[in-house]
Amino acid sequence: MIKNPFAVSQVFFMVFLTTFGVFSQNGDSTKKYRTYCNPLDIDYSYMSHYRARNNVSYRSGADPAVVNFKGKFYMFVTRSHGYWSSEDMGNWTFIRPQSWYFNGCNAPAAAVKDDKIILLGDPSGRGAVIETNNPELGDWKTNFAVINVPGGVQDPNLFVDDDGKVYLYEESSNKWPIRGVELDSDNFYIPKGGQTDLFNLQPEKHGWERFGQDHRSDLKPFIEGPWMMKHNNIYYLEYGAPGTQWNVCADGVYTSKNPLGPFEYAPYNPISYKPGGFLKGSGHGSTVKDNNGNYWHFATMAISVNYKFERRLGMYPAGFEPDNGQMYVNTAYGDYPHYLPETTVENHKNRFTGWMLLSYEKPVRTNSPLVEGSPNVVDESNQGYMQEQITDFGINRINDEEIRSYWVSQANNDSIYVEIDLEKISEVRAIQINFQDYKSTVFGRPDTLRQQFRIKASLDGKNWKVIADHSKNERDMPHAYIELKRPETARYIRYEHMYCTNEYLAISELRVFGKGGGKVPRSPKNFEVTRQEDRRNANVTWDAVKNATGYVIYWGIHPEKLNLSAQIYKQPNYELRALTTEQGYYFQIEAFNENGISKRSKIRSTE
Repeated sequence: MIKNPFAVSQVFFMVFLTTFGVFSQNGDSTKKYRTYCNPLDIDYSYMSHYRARNNVSYRSGADPAVVNFKGKFYMFVTRSHGYWSSEDMGNWTFIRPQSWYFNGCNAPAAAVKDDKIILLGDPSGRGAVIETNNPELGDWKTNFAVINVPGGVQDPNLFVDDDGKVYLYEESSNKWPIRGVELDSDNFYIPKGGQTDLFNLQPEKHGWERFGQDHRSDLKPFIEGPWMMKHNNIYYLEYGAPGTQWNVCADGVYTSKNPLGPFEYAPYNPISYKPGGFLKGSGHGSTVKDNNGNYWHFATMAISVNYKFERRLGMYPAGFEPDNGQMYVNTAYGDYPHYLPETTVENHKNRFTGWMLLSYEKPVRTNSPLVEGSPNVVDESNQGYMQEQITDFGINRINDEEIRSYWVSQANNDSIYVEIDLEKISEVRAIQINFQDYKSTVFGRPDTLRQQFRIKASLDGKNWKVIADHSKNERDMPHAYIELKRPETARYIRYEHMYCTNEYLAISELRVFGKGGGKVPRSPKNFEVTRQEDRRNANVTWDAVKNATGYVIYWGIHPEKLNLSAQIYKQPNYELRALTTEQGYYFQIEAFNENGISKRSKIRSTE
């Protein structure tokens, strides 16, 4: 047997760079924040693998595989031409590895074994496991032993068990099931025998597994992205469904006492679900333990404007219920500021700061004329694989809490501004600027990407104070999140543009967080839940609350474990289409506005 199969030269399909240092587009700037806000503000790559076909430029980050290696976190993301590292999950530094896949990895698998990171992610689906003991340098090596399973390896996951055995789980299909096989770590990581079929989707029973926006498509759903966790000797095999371009992209889990099954469907599924709010979807992800013993779930979030697979990354507190091992991922207020791992909180499950959204649909103005025209996109809406385009680029799109809509400026220079009237004097704690790629011509990872701007605050709209100055910024900040050093009292917030790399300045959302000075809403009255004849669906109804911005519905299979949620803006009533036919549920609701959150309603139950 070969004990060190990687002590061979590096694989022919990997890139050899002439420099041995690690290059970061983040420069020397490190944020000393206590909080973060989804989507993660990292320097997402512009996708290039479709360039020859359609010349549509768009950023994307998807299918995150995150591992804790010697107390540091490494995040591997589809087609990114490298990966990210972090010590605190707040500052992520991009690493251009010394050797890597020419075309970038695809839905990569990563795990830690014997003081090394092992990885599998060849875009062809027929590659070898690679490894390194120095991910900061990225001197990845291979043994050339292609894992040539029937159909190729799609969306792989590598799992190292407590006894050192290594397992491969894989599939991305609307036909084939998740499969598993043990790999021989002493013999080039080749499979030990044939693959075992583990489980497939059952959308006729599991409402959340249905395809389309709000699960309303008859197209066959996709199962993808397995990720194995082990907790208290139980194996939790996560999987994604029904498609990462939809608001209902989610992760579920099956459990077993054996790494190759048989597996049992968790009755509390899905575990990671976020159908509403600004940033929607939370599937095809990974779960990792931080250095304090807490779990975090990283997930794929949907934009799907320039292309159906235009996506971003989200990060959520996760864990296992202490009494029965139920796995959970808390996505409630999941695109509002949350506390980072090193910030001490009373309960890890609830890391929401309580900083509310102050800017939603408030009066906004700009000195940039309206842009009219058609975006350069790959539109597959007529085939049922993405939503229709939103082509109104007016300034009202900049604070409508819809990531798929955006404002486009006619000019890209230092004369442009956007001003939001919060209508009341408020305590401002954080700002998030989400830039969009309108008619972009950028591909790959050029070193020139940056956004430069100032944020000002005012009490009267006449006298302004700079509260954040990024006018000389050299970092790429596509979802610029700014936690203020101290709270600022303001009624008006002004974005003053300096420069961005793209020809057009386009912003999907300018978001202001903090606390308003008014009253929190009352708890919703007449809250009722009725299962439909199709038991995958339920009608959730309640009376409108006078001063509410929106509502959050919670549900679960136990009244003390309402771990799933949906955030709805404006109007009451919601059709929940994510239930399991043979399962009973408990429900609760709360209202929220810029001042805070109401008390929750009484719990309702359905059989």
